[in-house]
Amino acid sequence: VSGGEDEIQQLQKALLDYLYENTETDASLVFSRKFYIAQWFRDTTMETEKAIKSQKDEDSSEGTHHAKDVETTGQIMHRAESRKTFLRNIIKTAPSQFSTLKLNSDTVDYEDACLIVRYLASMRPFAQSFDIYLTQ
Repeated sequence: VSGGEDEIQQLQKALLDYLYENTETDASLVFSRKFYIAQWFRDTTMETEKAIKSQKDEDSSEGTHHAKDVETTGQIMHRAESRKTFLRNIIKTAPSQFSTLKLNSDTVDYEDACLIVRYLASMRPFAQSFDIYLTQ
């Protein structure tokens, strides 16, 4: 996985597929699946707000790259909306339709799901700044 936006969404979908397929054996996976969707939605909102705020701070300090900042803000908003649309589609998908939308979920087993969770967790801000917290 190269870490691009599309790859992350594929990993998220594979993990959600795995959780959905195993809800019959473990009822807590229903909660886990909903938690991940809500957390990723919240993360998207928070990242967007931080990016827009940092651009406004840069814009007020420089003031010369306004057109470039507007384009970048538009790109940030477009990326956030595509993430949110992806998550909304996952939420709205009925269980009967869910089986037809599987994306190689047959190849995801427990170990793969654990690896996906670790990778996605490493992309979170706390995990990325963990060394800074330890040194402080």
